[in-house]
Amino acid sequence: MSQYYKPNRKPDYNYGGSRWTLSRSKIDLFSECQRCFYLDNKLGVARPPGFPFNLNSAVDALLKKELDTHRAQGTQHPLAAAYGLDAIPLAHAKMDEWRDALRNGIKHVHEKTGLLVRGGVDDIWVGKDGKLIVIDYKATSKDGKIESLDEDWHRGYKRQLEVYQWLLRQNGFEVSDTGYWFYANATKDREAFDGRLDFELTLVPYTGSTDWVDDCLVRLKACLDSDILPAPGEDCDYCRYREAAGKALIPFARQPQAAPIESEKPLVGKKIAHAKADKDIGENPTAQLF
Repeated sequence: MSQYYKPNRKPDYNYGGSRWTLSRSKIDLFSECQRCFYLDNKLGVARPPGFPFNLNSAVDALLKKELDTHRAQGTQHPLAAAYGLDAIPLAHAKMDEWRDALRNGIKHVHEKTGLLVRGGVDDIWVGKDGKLIVIDYKATSKDGKIESLDEDWHRGYKRQLEVYQWLLRQNGFEVSDTGYWFYANATKDREAFDGRLDFELTLVPYTGSTDWVDDCLVRLKACLDSDILPAPGEDCDYCRYREAAGKALIPFARQPQAAPIESEKPLVGKKIAHAKADKDIGENPTAQLF
């Protein structure tokens, strides 16, 4: 099994468990596909994740250090000045906690559902009017200047900003409707690599609405409390794959499974799992397939 994918979660981390909380990414998963959300949070079987993008993580870490310097000095970042945005990084005692997406984040217990909702923000600036401005770092490499995010797959980016805005408002802060993606775009127009990348920095504004969040949380809670498996998302490739693979594997349900075909050279450090005979499959023959 890949070190990056652990499909079966410990019960404490499933819905109803002592360690389960509703993260911003789980809200996004519910918005994409309720069946995948249910499998993940109710049944404890997570989607396979993408491999980590260490370059993006490095850009995020360096941007946070750079913005923290301005935060400590109470100064404006040059990019904000270039875009005419009169704002500086927010100096708040909880900034480190709010940026800790894995363990903390901005938190709020939703009154209607009792769900503890949380999300780890990249940065927060404060405008001259005292309103907080959500900033989300993005790193990529594409041709042309990044000035807008209008593709269908950008909907998740927009929901992300809006959930952060909603969480801050639930914590009593005045929050600007307009947040920004702080984009670092690695350019490709240099003559040689020479061991470095040059990034073009842009601020991409987005005026969001948090009106959808309350209703979404109510529907999400109803989904978790139901014993009925939700329908798959219309555009969910994971559900399409599971359905197609399940149908293709049904004829093999009561057949013994072959061991992996070994190479001529032994696989160092690998153990080959051999097939169980049909008589060992028991009352649930499909369990060995799916």
